[in-house]
Amino acid sequence: MYRFLMSRQWVILALITLLLIPTMIRLGIWQMHRYEMRSARNQLVTNALHAKPVPVETISTPGHAVTRTEKYRTVTATGTFEASKEVVVRRRTNDDDEVGFHVLTPFVLTDGKVVLINRGWIPANGAQTAFPKIPAPPSGRTTITGRLMADETTAASGIKDIKGLPDRQIMLINSEEQAKRLHAQVLGGYVEQTAPEAKGGTPEQISDPGKEDAPLNYAYMIQWWLFAAAVPVGYVVLARREARDRREAAAKEQETEQAEPATV
Repeated sequence: MYRFLMSRQWVILALITLLLIPTMIRLGIWQMHRYEMRSARNQLVTNALHAKPVPVETISTPGHAVTRTEKYRTVTATGTFEASKEVVVRRRTNDDDEVGFHVLTPFVLTDGKVVLINRGWIPANGAQTAFPKIPAPPSGRTTITGRLMADETTAASGIKDIKGLPDRQIMLINSEEQAKRLHAQVLGGYVEQTAPEAKGGTPEQISDPGKEDAPLNYAYMIQWWLFAAAVPVGYVVLARREARDRREAAAKEQETEQAEPATV
């Protein structure tokens, strides 16, 4: 009754089944790797955000490339803002997806080196060709706290570094480029300021980084492996159903032949 499995239709179905099983297993493994990668990244962010604050100059130096383990690390800096040399970063959004600018202000440390401080977001308020009105930072010597961030690149952010922008406007935050503009020793990376909060709530502070949805990848992993297990089961069920239908059809045909009167 299972000779039909050698038919062209069932051979093709068997080949598809044999192809689907390893494909689904590999997709499940890929989702497992995605889950592990995202979980590790989330843990790095959590560890960095909850680590004891350290002076920024103990982590970063001029030309330093901020690493994955250093990114989001809470740092402090003591010095003076240079508001006259600040620039704005175009096409940045706030938590409500409103388009505006990030305010990037040089911060001169006590040893004369400079660290770039992203003071937060301000609305565009009309045309973006003119330099916007920005609330002044604290004057005199002050201490700020923030998250250490890596230099932005087009490859990492997907943001194109457009040239010929209006004066004091940039697309990407890059310490090396700013060092050339300021003619100063600028620490690698930059700091997203979290304290003290700006008077009047502007610039609007940048929210803590969100966590990636690692459990979703875990669910997809389980789903693909369940599919891989279900495929051969489905093939067997279909084959047994086909065999049963053939047996029933053969039995009915035999009953019909037995019920017909013999011809003389």
